[in-house]
Amino acid sequence: MDNKAIKIRKAILSDSKGIAKVHVESWKTTYAHIVPEEYLNNLTYESREQIWINSIPNGGVYVAENNEGEIVGFSSGGKERSGKYDGYDGELYAIYILKEYQGQGIGKALVQPIIEELKGLGLNSLLVLVLKDNASCLFYEALGGKKIDELEVQIAGKKLTEVVYGWENVKDVF
Repeated sequence: MDNKAIKIRKAILSDSKGIAKVHVESWKTTYAHIVPEEYLNNLTYESREQIWINSIPNGGVYVAENNEGEIVGFSSGGKERSGKYDGYDGELYAIYILKEYQGQGIGKALVQPIIEELKGLGLNSLLVLVLKDNASCLFYEALGGKKIDELEVQIAGKKLTEVVYGWENVKDVF
């Protein structure tokens, strides 16, 4: 697959179905053996689509499109949501890429517009929360993320650990 054929652009409302599909499919491949199977089996395109219909108009959502115009990945970000981390004002909320498109630089390409968006909002730092057992922890470490915290979360009754990675300056992400 030729990465040159991948186009990154700001999401529009009609992308919500494609984003929902990537969201569900990548949860199923990324979190198999991490998140309870029952939870993954109950994820629906429809419920995720509704989330994105509500999120896209607020901005901060980007898609990666292949040359057939199919959405193969997406990212979203904005203001840090918890208010728990002094000195961190921006957050990468989500980044998901279909399994067969991973490892081609699309992740980095999807982080870039989020960084630009944060700078445009006057936000200078960034954090991201990642399940500890997720291989993408290596991706954030490669981008220079420093582990600043670990949290316990529950998904479908299973206790999981989330790692919080931070960048004090968004200019240091690349």
